[in-house]
Amino acid sequence: MQNRNFNNLILKWAIRSISIIIIINTIIWSSGSEAFPIYAQQGYENPREATGRIVCANCHLAKKAVDIEVPQSVLPNTVFEAVVKIPYDMQIKQVLANGKKGSLNVGAVLILPEGFELAPSDRIPPEMKEKIGNLFFQPYNNEKKNILVIGPVPGKKYSEIVFPILSPDPATSKEAYFLKYPIYVGGNRGRGQIYPDGSKSNNTVYNASITGKVSKILRKEKGGYEITIEDTSDSRKVVDIVPAGPELIISEGEFIKADQPLTNNPNVGGFGQGDAEVVLQDPLRIQGLLLFFGSVILAQIFLVLKKKQFEKVQLAEMNF
Repeated sequence: MQNRNFNNLILKWAIRSISIIIIINTIIWSSGSEAFPIYAQQGYENPREATGRIVCANCHLAKKAVDIEVPQSVLPNTVFEAVVKIPYDMQIKQVLANGKKGSLNVGAVLILPEGFELAPSDRIPPEMKEKIGNLFFQPYNNEKKNILVIGPVPGKKYSEIVFPILSPDPATSKEAYFLKYPIYVGGNRGRGQIYPDGSKSNNTVYNASITGKVSKILRKEKGGYEITIEDTSDSRKVVDIVPAGPELIISEGEFIKADQPLTNNPNVGGFGQGDAEVVLQDPLRIQGLLLFFGSVILAQIFLVLKKKQFEKVQLAEMNF
């Protein structure tokens, strides 16, 4: 009897633990799958359009600064850093999906030349791993391993993101050459204003659908507003829905025009893109350059010694 009770207790504990794990995974997955840069990966085969515009700008409408730092040149088959900086005021708060205020997240997409890719973990130096922290990078898709994405991650901790990059080796890769290559980056902070299907998020301005009088403003229990607008010209009524997040800037009894803002603009984030260049340097060229510099230095030394010897000979002849 005691064994049966003990087994039942273990079974209940196991079921409860599994349920908690499932709930946690569901919460994490739902929040991650609906966030950048998943939208771009699902909706676009290539994140950089033919015009040079990175597709994240289609949803993140505000323009903000972003910067990238890479070495001027790298050797073949070596690991180097690409540092993406996404600056913003750490004190500001953004409107979350539930209408409350919270800290900003950041994300980035790094478009490398063909052949360049994310460095394997066993090739990354310990000092570089400390800079990377707990970030998890992933390729854009299985075919485009030279395009890396990251995010969303806490902006206060990762406003500067270090990408570990492995350069190609032309000796083993036919697609790699000792040339100057462009690198493109896109970085955003905060949530977008438009979803990929064209619908608005609660992180943008909401406008009046018609011209008329604001006859009623109803605040919903879960946040947001229902705004009734009467068109006095044909007695038509329209109800505009404003989700939780934006703040109203109109009041009942006010006459408004079509497309006039009903709310403020709660967006405090934005998207920016930039580029840099890196040279895949041939080691033989560097060795040749060093030999050239060495020969020049030796020539200069011998020239000075020869000059000193000539001066001594002249001085000896004059004394004679």
